[in-house]
Amino acid sequence: MTEKKHNRDIVVVGASAGGVDAVLELVAGLPADLPSAVFVVIHMQAGFASTLPELLTRRGQLKAAHAVHGEAVVSGKIYVAPPDTQLLIRGGYIEVVRGPKENGHRPSVDALFRTASQAYGPRVIGVVLTGYLDCGTAGMLSIKARGGLAVVQDPSDATVPEMPNSVIKHATVDRIAKLDGLASLLSSLTREEAGEWPAHLRREVLQIEGSQLGGPAELVCPACHGKLTESDLGGFQMFRCHVGHAFSLKSISTTQAEEVERSLWAAVRALDEASALSLRLTSSSVGDLRKRFVEKAEAQAHHADVIRKIILTGERLSPEDEPAVDTGES
Repeated sequence: MTEKKHNRDIVVVGASAGGVDAVLELVAGLPADLPSAVFVVIHMQAGFASTLPELLTRRGQLKAAHAVHGEAVVSGKIYVAPPDTQLLIRGGYIEVVRGPKENGHRPSVDALFRTASQAYGPRVIGVVLTGYLDCGTAGMLSIKARGGLAVVQDPSDATVPEMPNSVIKHATVDRIAKLDGLASLLSSLTREEAGEWPAHLRREVLQIEGSQLGGPAELVCPACHGKLTESDLGGFQMFRCHVGHAFSLKSISTTQAEEVERSLWAAVRALDEASALSLRLTSSSVGDLRKRFVEKAEAQAHHADVIRKIILTGERLSPEDEPAVDTGES
């Protein structure tokens, strides 16, 4: 029996900073007879009501709506990831779940791209638009590994060029286009016949996707403190824990820096409170004991100021600022 041929009927679009304006411009140019379903993830903070589907519907000729868990995939419709959920594509239907964050995001561009590739293989067109860091690169590597197409916004045309630049650096990109020509390009590409599924996938692809374990990493997950494994595909590194939190090298570096800052502020708070407590104890102490509590309060306040200075200015310690190893106990 001859296998049914398909066009490239799954378009997945990912963006971050500057993404709303970019997606609005893209959708405005898509034709009403587009023979493809379009899925959109824009990184956004949780807790905000999203009116993006209404904006997209008013701007273009295709109906847009927040994706609904379990609904069927239909060509000619735009599915938008609801806030604080992962938009995942399965064979013929959609999952909308509160899955683990990837690169610190839910919804995640990589999660959408990866599951689209796993479900539809060479029928997928991945589109990465403006945004910070390298979100979308891991997902685009999955799309390319299964014969899909990689399309990126011209970095010179992007509000923030980091996401497109990362894809260009790490994946074999099929098209680079400015926004004003992207809609017509997608209209043409979606009418092409999709190629064949690859006979096999490299082990590194499966590790990047998390379906096989990578090597042990010396780091713990900054989200849940579980053990991380790491994988490398053509120089692009990913870290993943058993829960499913995933990070690129850039994103885990950023997240770890935020974790360090939180820890330092916690140390400042603890030292400030300890200093205040030592001062209270001076009122009920006499002689050498009172003197010892005064010294402790001054030392703890000094150490808090030193850490605060590091956080606020990033300056290295001068010798006179080096904290003593022992703050002393009465």
